[in-house]
Amino acid sequence: MASIIVRGLDESVKQQLAEQAREHGRSMEAEVRDILTRAARGPNIGIALMEAAQAVGGVDDLPVPARTDVARAVEFE
Repeated sequence: MASIIVRGLDESVKQQLAEQAREHGRSMEAEVRDILTRAARGPNIGIALMEAAQAVGGVDDLPVPARTDVARAVEFE
């Protein structure tokens, strides 16, 4: 099993993780492992939106308005 080290973690985040771990009845390491595992396995929002659109018939018939604005350079002052 792989290990990682997280440096520069804000103390308040560490305290929040410790509190969540206590609430869930597990160690802080187990809490962080669960959070990272769920985040890595969670659905990709772009894929989820595409699949939702396909489930209702796709988006091919949606009107796409023509762009009427003109690109311009940004002026930094």
